[in-house]
Amino acid sequence: MAVIDLGELRDEAPPGPGRRRPRAAGRPFRSVVVLLVALVTLAAAAPPARPAGRTLAGGPGAAAFVSGDRVYVVEPADPQGGASRRLVAYRAGSGPPRTLWRTPLPGAGAATAVWEQDGTVLLVGRTDGDSVYETVAFDARSGRVNWVQPGVGFPAGEALLMQVPEATGRQPIRRVAVSDGRTLWSAPGTPDDVELSFGPSGVDRLVYLPAAGETAVYDAVTGARLVARDLRPGDLPTRQRTVLAAGMLLVIGDAGSTVTGYDLDTLQRRWTAALPLVGYAERCGSLLCASKQTGGMWALDPATGAVRWTDDRWAGTLSAAGGRLLVAAGIAPDTGAGTGLAVVEEADGRLVADLGVWEVVQQDEFDGRLFGVRRIRNSRLLLVELDPAAGRPEVREVLVGAVGDCRAGAKLVVCRHTNGGFGLWRLS
Repeated sequence: MAVIDLGELRDEAPPGPGRRRPRAAGRPFRSVVVLLVALVTLAAAAPPARPAGRTLAGGPGAAAFVSGDRVYVVEPADPQGGASRRLVAYRAGSGPPRTLWRTPLPGAGAATAVWEQDGTVLLVGRTDGDSVYETVAFDARSGRVNWVQPGVGFPAGEALLMQVPEATGRQPIRRVAVSDGRTLWSAPGTPDDVELSFGPSGVDRLVYLPAAGETAVYDAVTGARLVARDLRPGDLPTRQRTVLAAGMLLVIGDAGSTVTGYDLDTLQRRWTAALPLVGYAERCGSLLCASKQTGGMWALDPATGAVRWTDDRWAGTLSAAGGRLLVAAGIAPDTGAGTGLAVVEEADGRLVADLGVWEVVQQDEFDGRLFGVRRIRNSRLLLVELDPAAGRPEVREVLVGAVGDCRAGAKLVVCRHTNGGFGLWRLS
């Protein structure tokens, strides 16, 4: 499925679908000896360096997005040359990439996500002045604009869920057809009182969270109300911080000192745990991992809220496999951009391997694999797969000419190139 990462948009826009990768935060944790050993091991195991046999044009303000065997480049406007923004579609085959079409884009804001869905290319981004979001749909064969609507479009099965993030009144949440943008159903809502729950095919449920009265869960496909319950009968109206994770609605109360978990299917309370200063929570394998605002994390039993283990070194989890977790520490300021990564046992938090510092590659499509890059000499990036089950980075390529700003799909990875444009490599 396509992954839209809109960054930190609370009070401005809804959260990104599915997973939300934790930002690097907290205390850096590195072992110099382990890092040096890892570098030597990776250098010995690295395959022959492969230059980008495919390069794409793109100036400093351009952005590239990957979808299947296509790359979509958003070129910024050139006021001096009289050119507007453009979206350029390329197909990556066995030879040089082929330009499929170019089409002008309205506005002058930054693109946040581009993906293809059911023969339609969808672009989400800000408009003029970076003040509001809009979603634009193009015909995937010709690049013709099919429709433009305000707000952020999230994948939701065969359709899109449209949410207007700007709090300028009660903007309806709508489910719209991908092909022509027609509204399939709508419901009132504002960004302050609606959370979106994500499954394998995108948004699957909406959770309405009023300051007082009934909390309600709606099916994102049909719009039907599934369950409703007053979680705080008799309390004064107030907004509380909430997180959706592991099939639960987590309510952070008592000035941030407790977390209460409610089953998302029934809204029945499961447990309340004393967890001070929780910043974020997400499923991590069979557990629920909660990150502290001040750094560190807890691993909880999602059924009871009992703490299985805690560790102040980690800021959050990135993936889980084989009974192990890939966890992130803080930014290592003495090594440039990147995040300290490690593999720990899911059951007890025991350290399996310190992986050192890597830049985690942004993913436009997620097929279960996670990639990282590290700068090596002579304008090269070492591309590895970060598989917690393996317990070590699996080397995939040495990307010659790549200088960073990489994005990956299921088939392709694209990075900024020394020629000023983008280099394109095929994932094995």
